[in-house]
Order: sequence, then C-alpha cells, then structure tokens
Amino acid sequence: MLKGIHHIAIICADYERSKRFYTEVLGLKIIREVYRLERRSYKLDLSLNGHYVIELFSFPDPPPRVSGPEAVGLRHLAFSVNNIEQVVAHLKTHNVTPEPIRTDPYTGRRFTFFTDPDGLPLELYEV
Repeated sequence: MLKGIHHIAIICADYERSKRFYTEVLGLKIIREVYRLERRSYKLDLSLNGHYVIELFSFPDPPPRVSGPEAVGLRHLAFSVNNIEQVVAHLKTHNVTPEPIRTDPYTGRRFTFFTDPDGLPLELYEV
C-alpha cells in the first residue's frame, strides 16, 4: 500500500521570511516556485538531499496555528542530523534558539526542538 511520505505542506504567514528560513537557514533547495494568481498564493517546492519534502504555501490572512497548549493534529516535523551540536550552532548563528539538547530515554538518541518563523515546532533528531 503506502510507499513512504511524499511531502509535508506548510502554510506560512510571511512568505519571504519563511522562504529565507527554509532555504538559507535550514538549507533546503528550491525545486520550483509558482504564484497562483487565482488563489493569491505562492507555492514553493523544496527538497532535502535531492528528495522533495516540503510544499511551502502563502495564503492571504491565514489564521494562526495553535502550538501551545498542544492541540489535536500533527505535532511537529523532525529532521534527522548526524551531529546535533553542529546544527544547533548553525541555527544560533541565524538567531534561532533551540531548546536544550535532551536524550530520548527509549532510544538513547539526542534531540532538540526549535520553531520556524510562524511557531511551527521543528525537531532535530541525531541518528
């Protein structure tokens, strides 16, 4: 049946700010960018290591996302990393402040959380 996850769609409040964050800070590559006049919306397709992973959308006046307290629905997006300290240091050079690094008590793997410009929870998980 299912083969894998094809992509994740993210709606942002400020398209240019989020585009910079996902491309310049996180290093995702632009596959294509289109402006859909009928929807007054941008759609930005982004890849990670050559794999299509994120559709970044802008829409006029989207409602804010509820992140806290935690609500029903998708909770966060997690990125695997080889060296969590190196990625945390990189994020800090871009004024992104992750939470302290913790260790998953079940897997022994280290992880931390941070947020995108709209407060979407993102995770780094060391593999």
